[in-house]
Amino acid sequence: MADMVTMDLVSPEKLLLSDAYEMVVIPGAEGDFAIMAGHTPITSTLRPGVITIYEGDVEKDRIFVNGGFAQVSDDKITVLAEEAIHVADLDRSDLEQRVKNAAEDIEDAKDDEVKRKAQENKDHLEQLLEALG
Repeated sequence: MADMVTMDLVSPEKLLLSDAYEMVVIPGAEGDFAIMAGHTPITSTLRPGVITIYEGDVEKDRIFVNGGFAQVSDDKITVLAEEAIHVADLDRSDLEQRVKNAAEDIEDAKDDEVKRKAQENKDHLEQLLEALG
């Protein structure tokens, strides 16, 4: 059996995942990086993107995170995510409709604050769509 690295994925609400994997690819603020057993300790901020979990060369799971932090020490990864959603739980047609609605909200906004919030919502929805590939 290959060496494993344990990953705990935590959102503000709860512990979402705690298991051992062969390799985990993290969307770091300065680029994606792969973690395997024996990785050098590192702490990184996360950009919105997808954590990809592998067993051998096979993708086991994909989880969208909307920012946060990752800390690697010994054979353990701790990810503190602002938001985490399994990519398999996303619905493309629903997201596409929500992006259209958000674009209309931006156009209909009466003040800068409402427009800013609508733009943030649209950006977030587009990031989720991008996670679907």
